[in-house]
Parts: sequence; structure tokens; C-alpha cells
Amino acid sequence: MAPPLSASSSGDDPGARPVLRLRPKADARRLRFGHPWVYADEAVLDRRSRALAPGTLARLEDSDRRPLGLVAVTPDSRIVARVLDSDPEARLEPGWFEARLGRALALREALFDAPYYRLVHAEADGLPGVVIDRFGDSAVLQPNAAWAEAHREALADALAATAGIGAVVMNGTGRTRALEGLPEERIILRGTPPAAAINVPMNGAIYKADLLGGQKTGLFFDQRPNQAFAARLARGAEVLDVFSHVGGFALAALAAGASRALAVDSSAPALALAEAGAAAGGVAGRFETMRADAFAALESLGEAGRRFGLVVCDPPAFAPSKPALEKGLRAYERVARLAAPLVAPDGFLVLCSCSHAADLTRFRAACLRGIGRAGRAGAILYQGGAGPDHPMHPQLAESGYLKALAFRL
Repeated sequence: MAPPLSASSSGDDPGARPVLRLRPKADARRLRFGHPWVYADEAVLDRRSRALAPGTLARLEDSDRRPLGLVAVTPDSRIVARVLDSDPEARLEPGWFEARLGRALALREALFDAPYYRLVHAEADGLPGVVIDRFGDSAVLQPNAAWAEAHREALADALAATAGIGAVVMNGTGRTRALEGLPEERIILRGTPPAAAINVPMNGAIYKADLLGGQKTGLFFDQRPNQAFAARLARGAEVLDVFSHVGGFALAALAAGASRALAVDSSAPALALAEAGAAAGGVAGRFETMRADAFAALESLGEAGRRFGLVVCDPPAFAPSKPALEKGLRAYERVARLAAPLVAPDGFLVLCSCSHAADLTRFRAACLRGIGRAGRAGAILYQGGAGPDHPMHPQLAESGYLKALAFRL
């Protein structure tokens, strides 16, 4: 299937690119200092600029017509332009993509011994809206911005040239794509990816990743350091892993010496992958799954008087945007209130949030309210974020989305 073409994705001539200009009161310094986004209320959106096809490459100028860089424009988005290069004359040729991917690859190869990691983390790796997770010689690409959708073939080519990636799956699903006006679709861009779930070694455990049909890219690499810390707390203990997906915290805990683990999730396919991972890692005899709504499971386990040495709750984003913040914080508080009674005396509770709209201070306060309303108290042992293969853009708070808190109750 051919990729959709923007007005600038084929035969691009820097001299013929349209100009997007900032309003006089827009803060051009923020962009000169490296911020990668231009918001709709900062740009002059006349009839010509509003008519540009999503993903069109344009020259960004301040209100005095001084150049600021090369941007990709999506006129109907709140983020009207994404900065691709500080050079407004840059060409998105193969060498441009290979340079960006090569730099991202060098970092990951310095961090990890095995080729299982997030290879590209969007703006922080100089590729706005692009997420690429690597699984050996295969990769899953998420082009979450219109410009990336238009250049997805170039990205796949660069993956082959820089990292020797033979198979590339495009997972075109998710809320962010909808905001860019992009359709939901999954396609194979290159090669023949594994038809069956593959083994991914991480934190001493074996996980199963479904590259063709799994959630997001098939596995969440971002929790790696938090799972490693939690696993240390789990030695000799019984573990409850709620919202477990493919067994992220539970399997790491079992690999570290937990006595037993119960994984709770509402997805039967995810739990089947968790069970397969437990079998592959030789811990199936100590692993159990429960398919249930997480809140209902927490309540029923509490009513049954169950207690665990370690309880982990890693829910989906309850506050994916500012309008959802207050409702999301109440949900995080409820999770903490229901989970805290399940922790044995002097046991541990790990609570996580992947909501960028809920910063660490507000998330921590919601967790503490829930723990307090459950009649429990304890010290905070650990505050963690995503692993180093998910670098933070220094001027983009949204890139620091993941929070993990560990309490001793």
C-alpha cells in the first residue's frame, strides 16, 4: 500500500516551500531555544496556510521574517507545526533520516546489550511524532504525526540502512493519530515479521510480544527500570500485578525470586501472552492469571481477605489530557484506596501513571489520599520514570509522562 503524500513529501524543493509565520506576540525565543512545537494560537493561519495538506513541509519564520527552521504543518491541529530541523533549507533525503536514526541507535547500543528497546522516542530523538520499538531484527513503527505518515517508507528504509532491520510493522492506531486526522491501520512496510509472538528477554524474565496484533508496539519497554526495582522488593513474597498486560511486573518479580504471582487484566489475549512468557521463563508453576475488571478484582480480593507482600497497579492513562485531569486523579486515588488494604504489614505498594496531564506532584497526592483513606500509611521508597531509551525532551514536559511510586506500608 503506497503511503499518503503530503504536498511536500515528493519532489521537495526547499525554495518552493510555503512559509508559516509567527504572530507578533508569539515567543520566538522558545523555538530558537529548541522547543519542537508551534501552537495554533501562535501562528498566522490565513486562507493559504489553512489550505495546506497535513504534513506539508514549510519554512517557519518569526514575525520579522527571520527564519526559525523547517517545520511540518498540520493546519487543523492544536499543534499546528512540528519543528523537524533548525535549518529551513534541510532536505528530508535518505541521509537525513539515516543520521537521525543512527544517532538514536548509538545511544541504545551504549545502554543495552540486547537489541530490545525503544529505538526512537519522538521529539527527544529529533523525529517528532515518531515512535519505533525494536525487537531484534524487527521493528514496530508508530507514525503519530501527518509528516511521519507521509514519510513512513523513508523511515523503514533508514531502519534497514542503519540498524539492519529486516521487518517493519506499522502500527497506525491510537488517540494521537486521530488528532492528526490519520486513519487507524496496521500494515507491514518491510520484510516478513514473525507471525507468532516472540521472546523478549528483560530483567531476567522472558516476555512474549505480538508485533502484528498486540497493544501499541507489542510490549512496554518504558517500565523496565521500575519493574527491576519492584522485583527486588518481591523476593520471597507473593505478588499481585494489576493491569498487568503481558505480565510486566509479575514475570520480573518471579524471575527475581517471588514465591508466587497473580496477574490481573481485562484482556484475554494479553493474559495468554503472560502465561506463555511464564512458561518460556520456567516460572509457570508459580504464576496465575485472573481475567477481570481491575477495580472489581481489587474489591473482590479485598473482600476475600487476600494479602500480598507486593502489590503493583499500572493502569492505562486515566488523564490523557487536561480536560480529563480531575476525573483521572480521582481514578488514581481509587486505585490506591482499593490496593492499599491488600498489602501485608510492612509490604510494598507500587503505583504507576502514564498520564502526561497528571504531573508527579498531583499523582503522588492522589495516591497518598487513597492510601490514607484506606487507613494505611507508609514511606515513599522510590520515584521512577521511563527508562533511558525513552529520553525526555528538555523543553517538552509531555515526554516525561511515566511516573512510578513505591511505598512501604
